Amino acid sequence: MTVQIHNSWLGPLSEEFEKPYFKELTHFVKKEYEEHICYPKGKDIFAAFDHSPFNKTKVVIIGQDPYHGPNQANGLCFSVKDGIPHPPSLQNIFKEIETDLGIPYPVSGNLERWAEQGVLLLNATLTVRAHEAGSHQKKGWEIFTDTVIRKLSEEREGLVFLLWGGFAKKKAKLIDGKKHHILTSGHPSPLSANRGYWFENHHFSQVNEILKRKGLEQITW
Repeated sequence: MTVQIHNSWLGPLSEEFEKPYFKELTHFVKKEYEEHICYPKGKDIFAAFDHSPFNKTKVVIIGQDPYHGPNQANGLCFSVKDGIPHPPSLQNIFKEIETDLGIPYPVSGNLERWAEQGVLLLNATLTVRAHEAGSHQKKGWEIFTDTVIRKLSEEREGLVFLLWGGFAKKKAKLIDGKKHHILTSGHPSPLSANRGYWFENHHFSQVNEILKRKGLEQITW
């Protein structure tokens, strides 16, 4: 695995790439991609960072694992490539945006359009073996992405962190709540959403209200 990451992230994260755990992780990922079908494509592993530079990130959404079906994952959490059917969680995200902001349900589930506006769409684990959810968990990715969250908390101010579901909410301990805004809700997956833990959380309008108060450009969701 060759680490190709946007230059703006090299300063905050350069030490991580030299640590033993990251070298072991690199070896593991390289071997997995050689011996199995894995997602996303190698060039997209760090896509979230490429689309949302460190100094331009305004909002952080934390996911867990890349999609493990063919042609779905594009390196951004909850996002799929153009022309790919929307997975259930993404459908519920778009339904909430429709209710919250009156924005029509979109054709494309590719969230690069959000990332380009400063929304870091960060999965805790950046790779996965095809059809095997969680197969690359606990191999070192979580250490790396926890550092990403911690560095954003330490070196930036006034970011909005969206923590959806139990897994993401645990990341709150990495974030300085006095410097940043933390919005939490249930996960957009049908299991959580259908129990009333996702819909009407109004996170998307809340994010824009926070950005507006700061005099920053709002996100076109």
